[in-house]
Amino acid sequence: MAEHQIGLDAPTHRRWDVTVPPVVHAAPGDVVVCETVDFAGGQITRDSAAADLLALDFDLIYPLAGPIHVAGAEPGDALAVEILGFDLPDWGWACIIPGFGLLPPGEFTEPVLRIFDLADGDATELCPGVRIPIEPFCGTMGVPGAGMRDVPIPPPHAGGGNVDLRHLTAGTTLYLPVGVEGGLLSIGDAHAAQGDGEVAISGIECAMTTRIRVDVVKGLAIPAPQLRRPAGSLTPRVDHGGWYATTGVEPDLMAAAQAAVRAMIDHLVREQGLTREDAYILCSLAGDLKITEVVDDPMWIVGCFLPDAVFGA
Repeated sequence: MAEHQIGLDAPTHRRWDVTVPPVVHAAPGDVVVCETVDFAGGQITRDSAAADLLALDFDLIYPLAGPIHVAGAEPGDALAVEILGFDLPDWGWACIIPGFGLLPPGEFTEPVLRIFDLADGDATELCPGVRIPIEPFCGTMGVPGAGMRDVPIPPPHAGGGNVDLRHLTAGTTLYLPVGVEGGLLSIGDAHAAQGDGEVAISGIECAMTTRIRVDVVKGLAIPAPQLRRPAGSLTPRVDHGGWYATTGVEPDLMAAAQAAVRAMIDHLVREQGLTREDAYILCSLAGDLKITEVVDDPMWIVGCFLPDAVFGA
């Protein structure tokens, strides 16, 4: 298997568009190492002030590494993206930008910028006595849908994109529905930490080097991103016992929740041999619905997480 590099000098793109030429041609099983700047395209520095947030050039935000063409990926397949690990810089930032985020305009009327030291290992400090676990991931990982041309990076779509799923940490595999030949995977928008929902519009934004392994699952036609976490992966926040998650990406939270559950039912029927009735009951007894992304109007993401432990011997 080969290893490919996408450095900071490689071309980036800021739209979902099936006509953007690939920067890497990979084979199933290949490793790709991607260097990315933060979602603001490097416009915020360690010396920036809060007022600089109001001067952001939004034409420069969300530069993505890629696309990555994976040989053999065709519509009706799923692209499997195994997340191998991350290298973080020594600092990152989080913010409040008036008019953005879950809460309505008027509740927070002034920009706020916080700079975080990421050189201290497993956690960083927001303010005295408040420690945030460092759990890096890429907030944007996705593929364009068939026919997509010049589509903004947010909001998320069926092929992923600006999903902001904090569970996409090292050891997790992300499955994306292939819309066009080769998949055309792109990644960026790295975070050192984030909560479910990303309610104030930012995680701890930072540059990042991300290592992934790409593969193709032939014939796995999924409606939206799905992800698998193996057992035994310890993070600062929780000891993951292993789980599988489906997502719903819809313009209504109820519809997103319903889509996530339907996708889990289909997964359990296909992979575990359950009846649809037993699968639905299992979702009610052991599944957890999480609002994983709620700030990219007009699309929201709900995840349905099911622990592997329910299938123990």
